[in-house]
Amino acid sequence: MTTELSTSRRHATPVTRRSQRKAELEADIEQQRIDIYVAASRWRRASRPIDDGWRIMMRFRVPLYALGGALLASGARHPGSLMRIARRIAAGGLLIQRARRLLR
Repeated sequence: MTTELSTSRRHATPVTRRSQRKAELEADIEQQRIDIYVAASRWRRASRPIDDGWRIMMRFRVPLYALGGALLASGARHPGSLMRIARRIAAGGLLIQRARRLLR
C-alpha cells in the first residue's frame, strides 16, 4: 500500500497536484454559493409576511402619524381613557389572531 501511494505521488507533477487542488477548491466554493443561495431564498420566504406588513404600514404612514398625534394629545388630557382604548385594541387583536388560528 505504501509503495503504491509513493509511486503515484512520484509520478504526479506539482502542476497536476496544484490543478487538482484548485479544482477541489472551486467545487467547494461553488457548493458554498449554492448553500448561500438556498439559505437566502428560505430567509426571504420566511420574512415575506413581515416585509408585506411593513410595506402596508409605510403606505399608510401619514395617516398613522396623524392618528398617533391625536391619540397622544387626547391621552395627555385624559390618560385613563387612552389606557382603556389600548386594552380594547389589544384584546381585539388577540381575538382576531385566535379566530384566524381556529379557522385554519
